[in-house]
Amino acid sequence: MHHRSALLWAGILGATGVIMGAFGAHALRETLQEAGHRDAWETASKYQLLHAAALLGFAGWLRTSPSPTSPAARWAPRLWVAGTLLFSGSLYALSLGGPRWLGPVTPLGGAALIAGWVAAAWSARSA
Repeated sequence: MHHRSALLWAGILGATGVIMGAFGAHALRETLQEAGHRDAWETASKYQLLHAAALLGFAGWLRTSPSPTSPAARWAPRLWVAGTLLFSGSLYALSLGGPRWLGPVTPLGGAALIAGWVAAAWSARSA
């Protein structure tokens, strides 16, 4: 992934993470609390914002690195984006009464997030 793409995704995930966090804390507060899903919503927004920040930092590294073209460097941000969409997205949907088949999607997203961190660490070898 090019540094501009990583920066674009950092902005998208960061902005929507703040929106979702605020929406859950205010407009959906009672609904989430009554359903017992407030913690899940907060986890989703927290992980989304954390990975937006990670993408921001990684975009900076990709921009300044003399050789950021290793497969690991290309895959880390992709895995973080996909993992965030799957992990946080499924938690948001489940919190709002989405279909139960989304339950297994959450750990798949978590696995993608972990794989992204491993790829980020691995990419340091070629830096």
